[in-house]
Amino acid sequence: MFFNSIRWRLQLWHGLVLLLVLAGFGFTALQLDRLSRFRRIDQDLQQRCSVLMAALQRDGPPMGGRRENADPGAPNSLDPGGPDQHMPPPGIQLPERDRSLFEGAGPNAWYYVLWRRDGMELSRSETAPGEIPTPVRGVPGDSVRLRDNSREMYVFTPPGECILVGHELSGEYAEMRRLALLLLGVGSGVLALGLAGGWWLSTRAIRPIDDISAAAGRIATGDLSQRIDVADTDNELGRLAALLNSTFARLEAAFAQQRQFTSDAAHELRTPVSVVLTQTQSALNRERTPAEYRETVEACQRAAQRMRGLIESLLDLARFDAGQETINRLSYDLAETARECAELVRPLADARGIKLLIELVPVTCMGDSARIGQVITNLLTNAVEYNKPGGEIRLTAQSKNGLAIVTVSDTGPGIAAADLPHLFERFYRADKSRKAGHAGLGLAICKAIVEAHGGTIEVFSQQNVGTTFIVRLPRG
Repeated sequence: MFFNSIRWRLQLWHGLVLLLVLAGFGFTALQLDRLSRFRRIDQDLQQRCSVLMAALQRDGPPMGGRRENADPGAPNSLDPGGPDQHMPPPGIQLPERDRSLFEGAGPNAWYYVLWRRDGMELSRSETAPGEIPTPVRGVPGDSVRLRDNSREMYVFTPPGECILVGHELSGEYAEMRRLALLLLGVGSGVLALGLAGGWWLSTRAIRPIDDISAAAGRIATGDLSQRIDVADTDNELGRLAALLNSTFARLEAAFAQQRQFTSDAAHELRTPVSVVLTQTQSALNRERTPAEYRETVEACQRAAQRMRGLIESLLDLARFDAGQETINRLSYDLAETARECAELVRPLADARGIKLLIELVPVTCMGDSARIGQVITNLLTNAVEYNKPGGEIRLTAQSKNGLAIVTVSDTGPGIAAADLPHLFERFYRADKSRKAGHAGLGLAICKAIVEAHGGTIEVFSQQNVGTTFIVRLPRG
């Protein structure tokens, strides 16, 4: 559960990276400080070696084994064959200005030791430790070694004397430990601050996901009006929340439409069913004449036909919604299909004194001519029914910009602007007075058929002027 949280994963990854960076920085800082200290100590050791070398050349034996300006006949204590070879060795006389280089004691003491070529110790400083191993002669020059808690540099003179200068490192190690503790404290503070900042950032970044989950959970319980409240809509999660909000809005609209559709379908079916039940109940209450029975059966037949038409329309819409309606893709002349539809509707127009004007240009299309004919017939029928007596209907077909265009215009009373956006909705009727006679599915079916062909259908209307439907279909 702990590792399944995105927030904790981000926090752990952020903490690990920050810890590695701080550890690397601290280790590098300590190494640089150590190298700097040792470099400085080595420079000081080299300086003190030079001072002792100069004092040895001045006060000690010359390179040949005797002091400079010494009496040739005097015995030489540095000569292993001389009579004074067992006497204590003389000390090195340092100038006043150089004595401070080897004074003092404690963890930062400097010391020196001088050996002659046979390994006998000639001189040492008061600060020198008791036991110091004699360096092994190697290549002439300076050599540096670490011994216990000391840093030592030794040099062999050409005659064979050895000068060793050392420095106690206890103080340096203590300072390095203090620096390490300081870096550890600062690093711990930076790590804690970084983790707190990372937790705040991850919490802020994850909060929209929590809001999304909470809103989705409330929607899952049936409250489709819930939306995700996101203040920052410019980042990735904000755009995702906006997309989900629009999806939730469409989902709510779809459910509302489904509820309305169910209610309207039930209402439409209730009327013919009520007619059938009423007629049959009346016929069964008492004996009737054959003419009365015939009238009852005819009423039931009309109600049944109305129910069948409604059911077929609902099935058509359901198949189009599911993508299961088969559309034949055959070549046909749109003008010829429109002309056949006009001739089918002409008797209805003549009965109401409506003039039917036809302007058709041959246009070849690919699709289901029967379904397109159903659309044109429905539009013409509506134009006849909702036209004024003695009005006109204009039917045109043409090709423009690679599209086949069919228009059906009438001179009726028009449709109110408030009704136009809902005209293709199922069971919607702009003329509420005709609700009992029409299911309100015709234009919805027309829209489904046209869109199944990859086309569009639009309506334009002006009250007291007329209405125009425009169908655009791809030709290929």
